[in-house]
Amino acid sequence: MDRIPQELTLDILSRLPIPSLVQSKSVCQDWRTLTHDQLLVNKHLKQMVENDPSFILQIMGYSIQNQLYFGDLSSDPNDGNVTMIAKKLTIPPLLNFHLVSSCNGLLLLSATHPSFELCIYNPFTRDYIELPKLSHHDGVRGFGFDPTTKKYKVVEISYKRTTPFTFSHRVVRFGMRRSHQTETSSSSLIESEVHILTVGSPTWRNLGCFPFRFMWQKSQVLVNRKLHWRTTTNLIMSFDLATEQFKEVPRPDVITSNSGRRFHELVILRGCLSAVSFDGNNQELEIWVMKEYAVKDSWVKQFNIGAYVPKIFQSNYQCHSSSNSRFYLPKNCIQVLCLLRNGGILLQYGNKAIVFYDSHCRTFQDIQVTFEGISSCFTAVAHVASLNSTDTFVDA
Repeated sequence: MDRIPQELTLDILSRLPIPSLVQSKSVCQDWRTLTHDQLLVNKHLKQMVENDPSFILQIMGYSIQNQLYFGDLSSDPNDGNVTMIAKKLTIPPLLNFHLVSSCNGLLLLSATHPSFELCIYNPFTRDYIELPKLSHHDGVRGFGFDPTTKKYKVVEISYKRTTPFTFSHRVVRFGMRRSHQTETSSSSLIESEVHILTVGSPTWRNLGCFPFRFMWQKSQVLVNRKLHWRTTTNLIMSFDLATEQFKEVPRPDVITSNSGRRFHELVILRGCLSAVSFDGNNQELEIWVMKEYAVKDSWVKQFNIGAYVPKIFQSNYQCHSSSNSRFYLPKNCIQVLCLLRNGGILLQYGNKAIVFYDSHCRTFQDIQVTFEGISSCFTAVAHVASLNSTDTFVDA
């Protein structure tokens, strides 16, 4: 091992899947030291970003909700069937927690604990850091890396009702640029109060309020160092982690209140901001991809996904037999997880099924998800596994 140049060793290790890279610590002391080298951590992360993502799955259920699994896709060379083996992960010492989001191999967890409510955890290095407590609740959260400062930041947006007042949509607040007409509220309004934490800092900072409410989404959408949310009025708002300002992002023209399409969710597809809508006329999910960030004319409808009912739902589903019963499965039960390198799309139906959609053949394949012998309800978040450590937040 001593005869292998360090540069070559780094290149070899950087190409290993995360379970193998963790095991490589046992080869020798030099390799164990290398796994803590920031050069290897960064090189490995860049390699993994180019691959198809893995997944972090959290079991749903009162008695077993404090459990995380790491899921990787595999394909049978004989019949081509795709399966996902979910291996149980070591979890932090928390009484109760909920998976919020993933960024650069780190998980943001919402915890039930007397001294803190959020923590950041790497399930492979088992490092975790408790974040200062914030008194506000019942909103949305985001977690991302600011490359300009080399620091991670957590954003929490909570809601409060205000008394009636008149406000102008032309006012620029926190970097938001709008050009709508002035309106007067006839009843109380919901304002969003924004707090931000630079990880490593002892306190949250209050950025003030703005008159929008965001829709909760299962997975965060972090593109171009900006977090993105859909508002209750179907606008797309971004939050720049560097400037800490909000700004409206142009949406596809077809996603309007009178187009017959319902704005379903925002997702990331191969690094591009994407919008999922439901076409009520054709009963299809449409996926629009913004090929060039923040350029309105770059929105392209890239996929149309027809109706499908996974096998696990079909026994209950058949009781709703009618001429159009194939559309009884609510579209809000479908989540777009990711776009694979082969052009296939992974979809989650409800909290019980993951389906592979072949966009070329327009066919569906149920993916068998095995939780080491346990079949259960779950939530899934796309995850790029890495050896990124919590102690490199500020001094990266």
